[in-house]
Amino acid sequence: MAIRSDIAGIGSPEDLARALRDAQYLASLDLATATYLALALGKPLLLEGVPGVGKTEAAKALGGVLGRQVIRLQCYEGIDSAAALYEWNYARQLLALRQAEGGSIDLYADQFLLARPLLQALRSPGEVLLLIDEIDRADQEFEAFLLEFLSDFTISIPELGTVRAASPPVVVLTSNRTRDLHEALRRRCVYHWIDYPDAALEAEIVMTRAPRVAQATAEAVVASVAALRAEPLAKPPGIAETVEWAEAATLLNAQGARWPEAFARAIGVALKDQDDIAYLAGRLPQLLPGEAA
Repeated sequence: MAIRSDIAGIGSPEDLARALRDAQYLASLDLATATYLALALGKPLLLEGVPGVGKTEAAKALGGVLGRQVIRLQCYEGIDSAAALYEWNYARQLLALRQAEGGSIDLYADQFLLARPLLQALRSPGEVLLLIDEIDRADQEFEAFLLEFLSDFTISIPELGTVRAASPPVVVLTSNRTRDLHEALRRRCVYHWIDYPDAALEAEIVMTRAPRVAQATAEAVVASVAALRAEPLAKPPGIAETVEWAEAATLLNAQGARWPEAFARAIGVALKDQDDIAYLAGRLPQLLPGEAA
């Protein structure tokens, strides 16, 4: 296995952490190290964690740092190889056949091919980052198919032949761990679990993403979000909700709403499930941020 110590000018995990920070993604050194090793070893990176901790954003930020186009395959229940690879546009083929009026026509020309994310990643003229998002939502059969694809980065199209990537894409897989992934897939990847950041880092993320938010406001929101996450909620607030809640409350405060009221009025930015709001209704005032500057 060839190991690369320098990737796109990034010579260490610390370099990558700084580059991601410049791209407004504040990564822990553990995450930067796992990502750097995946790049250096030429292996896929598997990011697991609860929804809202920034797995997808990490992949997008990495694509920006590497200067690669990000091609995203969003997995879902029932996804099959056709949805991930390619399909023929039968309606367009039929129309072209009718218009040909008996003349010859190549029904398997490229113009009739609907390239899906995996084929797009192989045929892209430039280097790409392939994001396979929420792989745990797909079934085990699709996971097995995906493992085969990742082994050689080729696609066989019976009518056209074999398509092989000129340059293997960087691959990032994400999982919310709604089911266990197969050991064969895990063994192929560099693995990292992304947890919620600690309070100091999350406050820094808020101020980085929402520069209008004061430090005291960011810290107050982060403390309240931590309390909300400790509750048995169906949809606990993720990092994006923390940022948006701080931003929304700051906006309402600038328009005259006092601080506790501003946070309460913007609660729909942080909590997005009616059952969660109803469950917390009696105690919500105690869980909201108090004074903020």
